[in-house]
Amino acid sequence: MLVAVALPASAAPGTLGEAAAAKGRVFGTAAAQGHMGESAYATTLDREFNQLTPENEMKWDTTEPSRDSFNFSAADQLVGHAQAQGMAIRGHTLVWHNQLPGWVSGISSRDDLLGVMRNHIAKEAGHFAGKIDYWDVVNEAFQDGSGARRDSVFQRVIGDGYIEEAFRAARQADPDAELCYNDYNIDGQNAKSNAVYAMVQDFKARGVPIDCVGLQAHLTLGNVPSDMQANMQRFAALGVDVHITELDIRMNTPADGSKLATQANDYKKVVSACLAVSRCTVMTVWGITDKYSWVPDTFPGEGAALLFDDNYGKKPAYDAVLAALGGEPGDPGDPGDGTVTCAYARTSQWNNGFNGQVTITAGGSAVSSWTVVMTMNSGQSIAALWNGSPSTSGNVVTVKPVGWNSALAPGASASFGFTASAPSGNVADPSITCSTP
Repeated sequence: MLVAVALPASAAPGTLGEAAAAKGRVFGTAAAQGHMGESAYATTLDREFNQLTPENEMKWDTTEPSRDSFNFSAADQLVGHAQAQGMAIRGHTLVWHNQLPGWVSGISSRDDLLGVMRNHIAKEAGHFAGKIDYWDVVNEAFQDGSGARRDSVFQRVIGDGYIEEAFRAARQADPDAELCYNDYNIDGQNAKSNAVYAMVQDFKARGVPIDCVGLQAHLTLGNVPSDMQANMQRFAALGVDVHITELDIRMNTPADGSKLATQANDYKKVVSACLAVSRCTVMTVWGITDKYSWVPDTFPGEGAALLFDDNYGKKPAYDAVLAALGGEPGDPGDPGDGTVTCAYARTSQWNNGFNGQVTITAGGSAVSSWTVVMTMNSGQSIAALWNGSPSTSGNVVTVKPVGWNSALAPGASASFGFTASAPSGNVADPSITCSTP
């Protein structure tokens, strides 16, 4: 299902969801019910995205923690929110070797495990039938490198046929949803994506119900596969849709202007590749804000992988994605005349310097632009500054926005970061004030 978004006559789309809809696509995000009480989180979700994937709320250990005892409460809340906002919904995920309760992993009888898997799919997909647009039926069933089947309990006990059995059970439980296979490191052509391709080709030839392939696209900075578009096209040629399901592009932290610019270009490459393939219909980022990204916990020293920073400020990657989708930043009909506040945080420090971040937040009214004045301490100077346009007079640094982060909706934030040199060892914080034009 594609979500239709009405736009004013002749207005360029101003959000990711609007711009994607204008291209006949869906642009979504993973969301967590536990963060929905945070105003900026829910506001950004509702404003920018037209598809929602529950991050963990539909996984087996949450929905069926003990045998045949189901709990869909958290997932129901997210689904209800998405429905109220007119968002498409991705079910994630029915069968996966991870986040699997111990009682499932301990089953050694083929007939027993097959029955348990079928029952789990019937109960979960059946519970949400008619509400889910796409199901990730089976997740990450192949190994990196060789493309061999992953040594999961399902593979060991049921055998190669478990994936087919899962898709058939999903079709029976929810006949109207698109059924997808989802995996990571299949974004370009390699042994793993070749194995998935062969499986999809076989399924289509034998009438096994499969409608789409999900490329997770957990990427690293500067490493978008050059053959990503060709890889998506070959899957599409099999007669399935292609979805980008868990997009993020991580970097070694802290971020700086150069890394953020590379990240923006990488995001643009991914979106452009999808737009070039008619059956690439869905693009989803794996999270709204860097603050709650899974990346730093899984890859220590890496992060800053998403489109919004820790303070929900739009990063260069956001602007690049919106432009690739044909949208324009800001709402020209609401120039704004409100006030702003600013907050400073020191993000790192060493003997002769430090990194800082300034976050500018609009009050109850939108603002069209902002200005931050930083008075540096004796001997300090700005060595680098990103997401802002600085000018210096003596020890006073005036920072203005860089275009894409000028306009702020009521309560919205933007941020910039900087590196300060302090050769005298004077690493005291600068004095900071902010204002609107």
